Amino acid sequence: MPEQESILEELFQEEERLTEKQKKIIMAAIESFSEKGFAATSTSEIAKKAGVAEGTIFRHYKTKKDLLMGIVSPMMAKLIAPFVIKDLYKVIDHKYERYEDFLRAMMENRIEFLKNNASLIKILIQEIPFHPELKEQFKEHIAMKVFERFAGLVEYYQRKGQIIEIPAYSAVRMTFTSIFGYLIARYLLLPEANWDDEKETERTIQFIMHGLSAKD
Repeated sequence: MPEQESILEELFQEEERLTEKQKKIIMAAIESFSEKGFAATSTSEIAKKAGVAEGTIFRHYKTKKDLLMGIVSPMMAKLIAPFVIKDLYKVIDHKYERYEDFLRAMMENRIEFLKNNASLIKILIQEIPFHPELKEQFKEHIAMKVFERFAGLVEYYQRKGQIIEIPAYSAVRMTFTSIFGYLIARYLLLPEANWDDEKETERTIQFIMHGLSAKD
């Protein structure tokens, strides 16, 4: 997954104080947390995968929770958030003629992002409900910024008469729920299923448009 590797490389470049052993611990923890979840992963398992003694982990991180936060917090703040927002804004800032066209571009954009960063995103999805700190950081760095920008876009299509007159944030919520529900199922929960990506993408778009399209 080349994009994820570049994210990790950028993180390691940002955190110059990280030793080679710390880098191995972080990479092993990402793999284990993604595969088994935080609660089911032991530090001994991470140590074995990283090729270090378990005591080495505790020399750098007081607890397993500190290790999780040491991975996710800086990645969200320094790398994931800017990458998500800048990448997403490539789609949001392009004024497509129709909301339907915007949705199609949005889904193509997010599919590529999920493919390239599946492990990190899976950790976020799994752990955010159980860790208030992560929830707050996600709201601060990603959710509010993207929702605000997205709401402005919805209002643009409402002025064009393409979307029904409901609160913009309601339209955003409905759109996000449909798109990311599909993407999470497709790439994180059931990646091995026999998906027809083109048809599923089109079905998702038509489902959204059926509910939001302004009727003549």
